[in-house]
Amino acid sequence: MVIENLTTVVTALEPEKMIDSYLKKIAYAAIERRLAEYEKLQTIEQIAAYQQRMREFFIHKLGGFPERTPLNARIVGEIPGDDYRMEKVIFESQPQHYVTGLLYLPSGAGPHPGVLVPCGHSENGKANEPYQRACILLAKNGLAAFCYDPIGQGERKQILDADGKGKYGCTTEHTMVGMGSILLGANTARYRIYDGMRALDYLVSRADIDPLRIGCTGNSGGGTLTSYLMALDPRIACAAPSCYLTSMRRLIDTLGAQDAEQNIHGEIAFGMDHADFLLMRAPKPTLICTATRDYFDILGAWDTFRQAKRIYTRLGFAERVDLVEADATHGFSTQLRVAAVRWMRRWLLKIDDAITEPDFPILTEEELHCTPRGQVMLMEGARSVFQINADMESRLARQRRAFWAETTKAETLQKVREIAGVKWLAELAECRCQTVGVVDRGVYRIEKLLLNPEEGILLPALLFKPSQPEGEAYLYLHGEGKEANAGAGGPIEALALKGHLVLAMDLRGLGDPNLGKIHKNFFLAYMLGKSYIGMRTEDVLACARFLASYGACATPYRVHLVGIGEAGPVALHAAALQAELFAAVTLRRSLASWAVLVRAPEAPLNHLVNTLHGALEIYDLPDLAASLPAEKVTVAEPVDALGQPV
Repeated sequence: MVIENLTTVVTALEPEKMIDSYLKKIAYAAIERRLAEYEKLQTIEQIAAYQQRMREFFIHKLGGFPERTPLNARIVGEIPGDDYRMEKVIFESQPQHYVTGLLYLPSGAGPHPGVLVPCGHSENGKANEPYQRACILLAKNGLAAFCYDPIGQGERKQILDADGKGKYGCTTEHTMVGMGSILLGANTARYRIYDGMRALDYLVSRADIDPLRIGCTGNSGGGTLTSYLMALDPRIACAAPSCYLTSMRRLIDTLGAQDAEQNIHGEIAFGMDHADFLLMRAPKPTLICTATRDYFDILGAWDTFRQAKRIYTRLGFAERVDLVEADATHGFSTQLRVAAVRWMRRWLLKIDDAITEPDFPILTEEELHCTPRGQVMLMEGARSVFQINADMESRLARQRRAFWAETTKAETLQKVREIAGVKWLAELAECRCQTVGVVDRGVYRIEKLLLNPEEGILLPALLFKPSQPEGEAYLYLHGEGKEANAGAGGPIEALALKGHLVLAMDLRGLGDPNLGKIHKNFFLAYMLGKSYIGMRTEDVLACARFLASYGACATPYRVHLVGIGEAGPVALHAAALQAELFAAVTLRRSLASWAVLVRAPEAPLNHLVNTLHGALEIYDLPDLAASLPAEKVTVAEPVDALGQPV
């Protein structure tokens, strides 16, 4: 509940703006470092080494790819068209993980060039009108086109409602997949890219497709996947990503971070920008399709084009990279579809002519269904990406148990510190404090504070100060904010009435009412290789040290740490990584484990801020609790990913 007169009103403290500004400053510095490295690429050897380094980083951060297994592909239907025909295809990118797709084939025996067409974020996937039109246009112009449903779209909704329909929008489902994937050291992009690679496996396996003449084009989210695939799969000879490529600087200054699959862990910190998707494949033919009024900023697209053009020129193939700009808004417009098909004809058919797109009929979503009941998850034995993640977690659980059994406590906690990105207390700046108000409650007073644990970060806090403190202090962290338990008659007052000093503080970023903005900042931090858990843990450590020595007391206060709800995992990390700083830690209604989060497909997205990339490769939350002496840790009312008691 919000307590009257306890709110610290400071305009500059809008949580989303503070974190946004803080992270952007770090990002800008990283982008400048990357540009300096780019300018060093002068020779073929330097460019080749750069390409190899980027690919290795990219694949590592995706979590690698599964072992290739039989596709078990089958054609389940055929639809004739005018000068082309369409085949309905189902294959397994992983065992019993079904992918539905449509293969548009030109007239004639072939072998034809083949073009993979990844879908953007359309709820109906491959049935979306612009994708149908792009594929038909390709087929009418001598190029086979294979358009497949991504997870969460079309016939591949991973979570169904009682009526067998998709329960969530595709972008929401992608981020739900992302929460568990991040903890496993993977990414939603891992599954999206691998599905595309397996679609290419199917395409090149056909006798009527020429495996040496393979292209890829897609729009928006399909532009993202085209950019990823063209960078990582050498079979793609010609590419035309549409309405996605801009630059990291312009992206974070305008639209901000996107869905889970569009943010790669540590990419900005490492120095991977949008231009690198082109540089990784240079000098293979690549057309950047853009729109003047796209929300993927056009200025960034031109900057990326210039970077690519310079490298292609140094390699001796300046003509192989180009940019087309449609005077339009975001979308796979007729102009961009025609440009992409003309580019494919130029490089895959050796024909450069001014084709146009005539009007032609398209089909309904139902007419294009490949599965008997319109969803792969209604097929017998179908496995969702959530089930695949759960199986991965089971393997990692065995790995974790062995690691903790065979490794010293100091070594295990050092690995935790590295994964979370938490500095040692001695490396953290002293927390500064400003008093901005006082509330008198008779036997104790409440001081309104602004805590400054590091440059650019101000944390509102309430210090409950008895008239005669008795030597114990509590650092009180509540997932709903500093005021949640601060009312008269509440648990914080009970501590103060016993003579204890209590500091109730807001966690970094807490208090932003806009969940979407929190996610954008989470993913910006993610691309910087930082985590909210790591940043918040450092804040807690700095503020606990401040509390222990509050008032320049002769004997430091013994600090008891309390973490409730969303604040629980942060409190646990702080206590485990700097145990000597705390007399005890109490967790209440805190997430029981990350493993339960991986196994809960419909977990609320507010858990995202408490995820750590690759954490479950080394540890889970109970491992941290077990690292503390039993008498120093209390876990009360632990909850599962849905907030239910465990």
